[in-house]
Parts: sequence; C-alpha cells; structure tokens
Amino acid sequence: MTHLLTGAELSGEQLEALLARAIELKALPRSSDLLRRRSVALIFELPSTRTRVSFEAGIVELGGHPMVLRADELQLSRGESVRDTAHVLSRHAAAIGARSGSDELLAELARHATVPVFNMLTPGHHPCQALADLMTLREAFGRLAGLRLAYVGDGNNVARSLAVLGELAGVQVTIASPAEYRIEPVGGAVLRDDPIEAVQGADAIYTDVWLSMAEDPVSAQERRVALAPYRIDQDLLAHAAPHAVVMHCLPAHPGEEITEELLYGDRQLIWDQAENRRHAQKALLELLVG
Repeated sequence: MTHLLTGAELSGEQLEALLARAIELKALPRSSDLLRRRSVALIFELPSTRTRVSFEAGIVELGGHPMVLRADELQLSRGESVRDTAHVLSRHAAAIGARSGSDELLAELARHATVPVFNMLTPGHHPCQALADLMTLREAFGRLAGLRLAYVGDGNNVARSLAVLGELAGVQVTIASPAEYRIEPVGGAVLRDDPIEAVQGADAIYTDVWLSMAEDPVSAQERRVALAPYRIDQDLLAHAAPHAVVMHCLPAHPGEEITEELLYGDRQLIWDQAENRRHAQKALLELLVG
C-alpha cells in the first residue's frame, strides 16, 4: 500500500493486522524504532489537538522526528504548487501527512509524492480516526466482526470513514441523520432518518459535533435545530443493547450532540478513542513506511 487517503486502500487482512499491531504497540509503546533518524512531514492547514499530539508523540515513540508544518509557514500560502511541495517534501521526509480543507489537495500530494501520503483529516474522510475507533471497539468487545455501531447526527467525514472501514472489519454501521445532512450510500452502511430505529440493539452509539470549524451563524442555528433530535442522551441510549457504549471523536459540545452525563460517564470509550489515535497511527506508519 502506497498511500492512505480514504481507508479503502486497505484490504480486510491488512486492517486486521494493523489493529492487532496497534494493540501490541499500546502494550509496548517504545518497542519499535522504525523511524529512527527519519522525519515525517505533518501539514496542518486546520487547527488540531488530538491529531497533532497523537502523531507527534507516536512518531517520537517510533524514534523519528515529526516535522510539523503549518500552512501559513509554507510557500503553499504564497502560491507555490502542491506538486512542487510534494517533490520537495519527498526529498526530506519518509512520509507526508496532511490535515486539509481540500480532498483535492491531498490527492494531488499523493499523485506527485514519492513517499507515502496519509490523510490526517479532509472534508470527505477521516480514516485515522476510524482506525482508532475500531481498535477501541476491539479492545472493549474482543472482536469486531458482527458488532453493530450506530452513528447518530451530522453525516460527515467521520461517518463516511466509519462506513468504509467498518465494512472491511465486519462491523455493521448504521448512520442516522436528517435528510439534508445525510451522506451518500457508502461501504455497507445502512442509512436511516430515525435515531431511535438506528440504535436499536446497537453495541456502540457514536456521534460528532454538529458544527464545522468555519460554520456561519445562520447555518449553525439551522444545524442545531435540525440535529437536536439526534442528541445522544440517556433516553436514546436506552434503546441500544444493555451493554452499549458511547463514542465521540471530539472535540465535544456537551448539551448539543451529547449530554455531559454520557460524555464523562462510565459507559463511554471516548478518552480511550483519543489515546488510541497514537497507537493506531503508529501501526499505520509501520505499514506505510516499513
């Protein structure tokens, strides 16, 4: 595998091996020095907490140097082409990650780079988040095949990546969103309007924020009204399986997409998800660079 742009580049066997390796790396976080004396370029066009700290810490644990590059620090911001940027970074880094507001930019980086390119978040996909989520579910349930995950709320990049990678892992993903915020059919996901119907018997209920980083005030209010019935609270959780867990990729807005009670309660895996970003991404870098 050369690049990871959507997650669909993985086979089911590769995904299974990656998640198993991530669990090994979590148990022995400094057991691999794959990146010793090597750098990984990390381009951040957008703000980041979990993605930045997990990649930086993980690359250091692999013995490497995270070369963090903000968009306003690169000549990209002054008109240099993505193609030229890819050529230059390929001469200095073992791999290139990008957190971008453009899927097209990431695809162009991959077309011209001579080292692996990976997606740290674009409007269309967030595969690194989904890898950590699947790892977290495997830790919690001891398996993935046959699990039922219900994503409730805005149909976005996280929902799409859960659908793509969930299908590879044998997880049945159901996505409940209002019609105007629903993603296209993707992977094996089942699309629903009714959040209660979506979570019936689910092993895990997942949500994300309702508002993007650049949401204008009028659109933000419209979203809040449309998505209010999709809030994860105790009433919705009661329709899931008795053992169901709650998941969220963060950042969270307690009182909007999830109640504070569930965000910090004893049935959530949210903070495990945040930690597991590091371990899953280390396993991904081993696969890409190794």
